[in-house]
Amino acid sequence: MPQFERYIGIDYSGAETPTSSLKGLRVYSGDWLMPACEVLPPPSPRKYWTRKEIAEWLVSQLNCNKPIIVGIDHGFSFPLKYFQTHKLQHDWPAFLEDFQKHWPTDEPNVYVDFVRDGLNGNGAARSGQSRWRRLVEERARAKSVFHFDCPGSVAKSTHAGLPWLRFIRQRCPQVHFWPFDGWEVPSGKSLVAEIYPALWMRQFAREGRNEDQQAAYAVAEWLRQTDLADALPVYLNPKLEDAQRKQALIEGWILGVA
Repeated sequence: MPQFERYIGIDYSGAETPTSSLKGLRVYSGDWLMPACEVLPPPSPRKYWTRKEIAEWLVSQLNCNKPIIVGIDHGFSFPLKYFQTHKLQHDWPAFLEDFQKHWPTDEPNVYVDFVRDGLNGNGAARSGQSRWRRLVEERARAKSVFHFDCPGSVAKSTHAGLPWLRFIRQRCPQVHFWPFDGWEVPSGKSLVAEIYPALWMRQFAREGRNEDQQAAYAVAEWLRQTDLADALPVYLNPKLEDAQRKQALIEGWILGVA
């Protein structure tokens, strides 16, 4: 039997504010019988999702009594060098609390760039350098979570999305955030993981979807097909040496990177 009953892929965006309707925010969902299809935002004058709406919607989905796996396209943590530089304990929930205090990008009318420019929060006290990369970013040849203002950057999405992971975790304590809550996911539990759509986007025909839609679709459909083939355990336990595994429990890991 598959481990999960629903598969959700989210292509994220760190543009504008938490309540801005963003074309780059896309959600796709599938289940055992139905391939992934787009999930539209709640009815409103806005055409697209907001980050706040996605977080609230995920809370409602994750609090159902069905195991769901969710893949979100932004970094879930920072390189070990960040923890060492700022003298932070190696504890992911504590990291989320500390980050939100300095980068309150879940608050109304706050842009990521406002914090970067010193207009909100205290980003200068919790900054990083683009040359700092997580182990998984080196393995996947992905850009650093601190590499702003360049094509394909995940930095802004990460700095906008991390406070919403805190929001979801506070309201869904039963959910397994991988790998921070452990590499092994207990049977029947829902899972939230960091993903990198570029790993799978070319595996699936575009069929009229734009870039953001294709990214979210590819995540949801890869999760669905991989679970139905009973192949997810391979990716949930990547081949890492003991020291690398301990580092990844601090920095996080991208599901799908072997």
